[in-house]
Amino acid sequence: MKKRFLSFILLLMSLNALSQTNQDKKTILDILERQTQAWNNGDVTTFMKGYWESDSLMYIGKSGVTYGYQKTLESYKKNYPDKSAMGTLKFTIIKVEFQSPTVCFLVGKWALTRPEKGDIGGHYTLLWRKINKQWVIVADHSS
Repeated sequence: MKKRFLSFILLLMSLNALSQTNQDKKTILDILERQTQAWNNGDVTTFMKGYWESDSLMYIGKSGVTYGYQKTLESYKKNYPDKSAMGTLKFTIIKVEFQSPTVCFLVGKWALTRPEKGDIGGHYTLLWRKINKQWVIVADHSS
């Protein structure tokens, strides 16, 4: 009887963890959708709301590593100064993997359709952390 009860408790805990993971995954994908909409509206500042507002934010791109929220925002504004440079963004999610209840690793593809400047795209990895009950990107490697 005791083993059955413990098995039942473990099953309930597993179902709760799975439910939480699905909810967290939906939250992260919703943030990416809001970022996509902001980008496609030409709004880099709102696009950045998915990132951790910290000097410890890490962005890795073709120019190397950039640390800090403000420096990352400035880099985006410099490299994408207007709507034609920004184009239309599309994310394709390849993998979402939770390392713990507060850490998620995401792999995807990005594509910018830019009729005036030429289309570009690549892959990205995002490290997400749940900080103060909010999911934020703490590291972004885009190539």
